[in-house]
Amino acid sequence: MIGWRHPSLGTVDRTRPLSFSFDGQRLTGFAGDTLASALLAGGPRILGRSFKYHRPRGLWGMGGEEPNAILDVTQDGLTTPNVRATTMALREGLALRAVNAAPDAARDRFALMDLAQRFLPAGFYYKTFMAFGWMRWEPMIRRMAGLGRLDPAHQPPAQSPGRHVSCDLLVIGAGPAGLAAAHAGATAGRRVWLVDEAGKPGGSLRWRGGEIDGAPWEEFASRTAARIEEAGGRVLTDTTLWGAFDHGMFAAWERRDGLPDRHWRIRAAEVVLAAGAIERPLWFARNDLPGVMSSEAALHYLHLYGAVAGKRIVVGCANDAPYATAAALSAAGCQVTLVDARPETPQAPEGVRLIRNARIDAARGLREVGAASVEGEHIDCDTILVSGGFTPSVHLHCQAGGKLDFDSAIDALIPRSATSDIRTVGAANGAFGLAAALQQGHAAGGGTGTAPRATGEAWAISPERPDPTARGRIWIDPQNDVTLKDVRLAAREGFRSVEHLKRYTTLGMATDQGRSANFAGLAAMAALTGRTIPETGTTTYRPPFAPVPLSVIAGLRRGDTFDPPKRLALEPRHSASGARLREYGGWLRPAHYGEVEARAAQAEALAARQSAAIFDASPLGKIEVQGPGAADLLDFCGYVAMSTLEPGRARYGFMLAENGIVHDDGVVLRLAQDRFIVSASSSHVGSVRLMLEEARQDRFDPDRVFLHDVTAQWVTLTVSGPAARALIEGSGLPLPDLPPMGVAQVKWKDAPLRVARVSFTGDASWELSVPARHGPALHAALDAARAAQDARWIGMEAVMILRAEKGFILVGKDTDGVTMPQDLGWGGPRNRRQDQYVGGRSLFTPEAARTDRRQLVGLEVEGDPLATGAHVLAPGERRRSAGFVTSSYHSPFLQRPIALAMIEGGRHLMGQDVTVFHLGETRRARVAPPCALDPKGERLNG
Repeated sequence: MIGWRHPSLGTVDRTRPLSFSFDGQRLTGFAGDTLASALLAGGPRILGRSFKYHRPRGLWGMGGEEPNAILDVTQDGLTTPNVRATTMALREGLALRAVNAAPDAARDRFALMDLAQRFLPAGFYYKTFMAFGWMRWEPMIRRMAGLGRLDPAHQPPAQSPGRHVSCDLLVIGAGPAGLAAAHAGATAGRRVWLVDEAGKPGGSLRWRGGEIDGAPWEEFASRTAARIEEAGGRVLTDTTLWGAFDHGMFAAWERRDGLPDRHWRIRAAEVVLAAGAIERPLWFARNDLPGVMSSEAALHYLHLYGAVAGKRIVVGCANDAPYATAAALSAAGCQVTLVDARPETPQAPEGVRLIRNARIDAARGLREVGAASVEGEHIDCDTILVSGGFTPSVHLHCQAGGKLDFDSAIDALIPRSATSDIRTVGAANGAFGLAAALQQGHAAGGGTGTAPRATGEAWAISPERPDPTARGRIWIDPQNDVTLKDVRLAAREGFRSVEHLKRYTTLGMATDQGRSANFAGLAAMAALTGRTIPETGTTTYRPPFAPVPLSVIAGLRRGDTFDPPKRLALEPRHSASGARLREYGGWLRPAHYGEVEARAAQAEALAARQSAAIFDASPLGKIEVQGPGAADLLDFCGYVAMSTLEPGRARYGFMLAENGIVHDDGVVLRLAQDRFIVSASSSHVGSVRLMLEEARQDRFDPDRVFLHDVTAQWVTLTVSGPAARALIEGSGLPLPDLPPMGVAQVKWKDAPLRVARVSFTGDASWELSVPARHGPALHAALDAARAAQDARWIGMEAVMILRAEKGFILVGKDTDGVTMPQDLGWGGPRNRRQDQYVGGRSLFTPEAARTDRRQLVGLEVEGDPLATGAHVLAPGERRRSAGFVTSSYHSPFLQRPIALAMIEGGRHLMGQDVTVFHLGETRRARVAPPCALDPKGERLNG
């Protein structure tokens, strides 16, 4: 136990001690600690074991870059695996357990793996599999793979709330540059969202301090937060913005103490990235020993938590940043030696021994740091702090499609301006100085006038690079045990591409995603191959920026929230009318009105044939297709050509999958020469829109055709039956004179009213559509006129009977995964069309031309209706199914059962009897046309 707690430094609450354990050892921290600071101040130094060689590992960093201190955390009997100690707050009673170690980190029995390191170089997995047969070795390697252990009893919360928001300016990072950008935006009256993964704004100011505009930086931070709130914005702390996605969407994970985590999807007009930079290590022999730490992290733990990394400390660097660390540790009572590789350096801090123009050669010690070798000099120490330069955090800029430029002054890749929609500022843009960070942030936030002022010069940085010819075992990825020797081996064996280097050596594939390792690998490969870093290239940056629990990004997935149904705008009115609701096609819709379903559905269907009926057809898709290329898009995506459709008319058609299978059917309305509405089935609206969008982007000019799914923005009520016209006229609604399949747009009470003579029942029908806010008024008008015509509201069960009487199909119920349009009696377009359309070629394959395909027919039967799903036996055979019943009802109007079925060669069996088998019983039925009512369509005229 080397680290210790300073008696006065830090902001932890020393009046609230918290007990916890690590690998069974009882320890104490304070409220306000993180797991890392509590372990550093009073715990063991060995916190884990490396992945491949099981070498001892200690604390390195202070945030998401931490590669070593990965723990399984048990609280209240439930274990969460692979928690980064630097990012979790300490709580009472936590039980921490090192990962990848048995029985614990100090006594890991697999430490013997390190003795076999010469036989386990980079790529040994591949060579083993190829040379000796992978089936022999894979089970053994799989048993040893992985880090933490999953707890089967630990079920994630029922849901993590998700939120969709938008803002004028999104600022990522609340350090000095981010605060300046947010302050400028909020001052200009813009709605600003400021997001930071720390518990408080301030970034490096929290441990380095500083003055802004002549006052402590805390005043500027408070003033910024107040202005953000006044302008309607928000400050999100403890929030990791983990991904940049298409169309300007950013995903953020908010951690809330005592409450379920929350997931944000943020869209912003402008985005500023102020994510800072990550301190690089130095590369010397045995630089992976516990006790080798980031210099900036040591300063962070000292000032925020009073946790001191050691007592006799060597600080290695080639830049100005660690001088503040050395001064603070010396003032705290530590013996500090500062080793600076530069011949000219700032003055040594008080009480600090400064060695110029020198580098650390090696760390000494059996299992943790006991000394440092500096240019051959042996220096006793218990801690080595290192700073090899800084790597800007450009991940989100690259995720958004941005490119990078190499800045030789700081030896780092920085964002190339104007290559993404994100403006990067501060240390993330290579500006290492408070004044420069404030100035860049102020400008990016749209500030006018003078930027916030600060004193102090920017750090002088002379970044270090690994020497690929150096002797000894030098680690560049400590969690995955990648050494400089492994990079040399990859170069020698031809794996010189950065993507090949990554996969051959596993460099950068640890849980820290190579934050401190990737630069070393690139620099070493560049030196070995005689290239520059820009010529060597970088790996691809992909979300997530940091590991995110799957429970946070998972959808709503339990009980009623597993697949929540969509709700009708008029649901309260239907319920008040006695509707019994049920889910149909993803929508909660009236099934029937009244108590007993079978009796209510029969009565409603009969009323629809004898007088009039009204039902809510709002879920039918309303996908607007607009633009000069709209007709061409619909022709390509549809089986029935729509370009010949006249404005003011509607046409029924299909959409096919690429294999020619019917995906959806519906009506297309042409409102104008360049404007259509695709009325898809309610259950297929989403997939139809995606099929249209895919074709729009891949085959057509996206600037000539546009798609908008406005289904939820409109209420559609359908009035059907012999008295439908009289009912509408009695309601006071304007009723244009339209032929069947005619469409018109009129005004009603200053609201747009779209009238379409489209029938799903076989009777004269009018679909009346108004914007959703006018839906209640439309409902009230029709309901008031209902009694005069002895009309009824009807539910979906009655509608199912009405459409089956006419032989109208439901895709997915009366079709299956092999149904083509010719099987439904729609072979005309296949024979006539000469142009290309989705699925067209598949309709002419030998399979599509078979005469014994299952075809849609009707069935007539005596007695009770047939069972839906019953098998139709092949003629002359006793056991083989030739098809099945798809829909079956009792028709109250025809006063007999009706049924639809898909039967092999069904149209050739018209008038013949077939055997229907169900649950051990057989019945006789006669094959008939699908349309059982009004085959000539005379009832459509009203």
